[in-house]
Amino acid sequence: MKQLLKKLSLEFGPSGCEDRVREAIKEEIKDYIVGKEAIEDGLGSYIVHMGGNGPRLMISAHMDEVGFMVTGILDNGLLKFGTVGGIDPVCLSSKRVISESGVKGNIISKPIHLLSASERGQAPKMKNLSIDIGANSKDEAQKLTFVGDYFTFDSDYCEYGEGFVKCKALDDRLGCAIMCQLIKDIYNGEIEPKYDLYFAFTTREEIGYSGAYGASMRVRPEYAIILESKAVADIAGVGEESQVATLGDGVIISFADRGTIYDHTFVKHIKAIADKNGIKNQTNRYISGGNDSMHIQKNAEGARVSTLSCASRYIHSQSDVIHMDDFESAYKTVKEVIKNDGSN
Repeated sequence: MKQLLKKLSLEFGPSGCEDRVREAIKEEIKDYIVGKEAIEDGLGSYIVHMGGNGPRLMISAHMDEVGFMVTGILDNGLLKFGTVGGIDPVCLSSKRVISESGVKGNIISKPIHLLSASERGQAPKMKNLSIDIGANSKDEAQKLTFVGDYFTFDSDYCEYGEGFVKCKALDDRLGCAIMCQLIKDIYNGEIEPKYDLYFAFTTREEIGYSGAYGASMRVRPEYAIILESKAVADIAGVGEESQVATLGDGVIISFADRGTIYDHTFVKHIKAIADKNGIKNQTNRYISGGNDSMHIQKNAEGARVSTLSCASRYIHSQSDVIHMDDFESAYKTVKEVIKNDGSN
């Protein structure tokens, strides 16, 4: 799973450009879904029906990541850009980026010796940032890129400390990796699903125009588990009362966020299963953020939803950080839930 997490996280795939991620997932699971229904819908989501007896359960994770779109090319060859998804300008200056065709660049801002006293005390504004791709003129730049082209962070996958992993796009390639492994487990006979089970690898979560809604309308699940990464703010200078959760303390089981009130019966069922199996878990301590659950729950029949998250530092940046204990506990929790519909 660790190698798969690395492979998927390094793939290029900002919202609307998930093709490479989807193809990597298809290649990863193709031998494990022979004879199963698998479709790519009009929004680019990839839905695999693994079958099983019981209520319809959809497990969902989004394939897209945050990124940048070229909005203008200046005479000096620099690129102006807008963000695709929520990115804090504070984390952008001097960061490496790469386009779908492999063009590399750096995000640049006004050098410090040219900043006024007031500017030095403020974060750089997005409108004042540019991408330098090594072109000396507009003509040179246009040979390498175009207005409407996409870039993402150009990141390395790094394991460091005791169980920490750092890379771009861990949000939400970690969820995609877990789902791939669960599909393999079912094929290998390690899981006998107690649900009529669907896996949805979805698109466009980061811009809010969720491919998960289309997938949910197609599947019409009675239950859904969304696998996610969650910003936790357990860093210096943030009071404990504002910290969502702690890296390394296990999967986060949410009761509410800014977009969803989760089904309390289903949430308690999941937590009871994790506790019974000795799987590390924690409850989010601060109501914040949102994810595809807000869209999935609104399918034509309504769905009882739950989100299982891995705590993340520096989310939506070049160096998203998670702990592998949380990744493992999220995987183990979903695996046990699939095996138990509450009837035993």
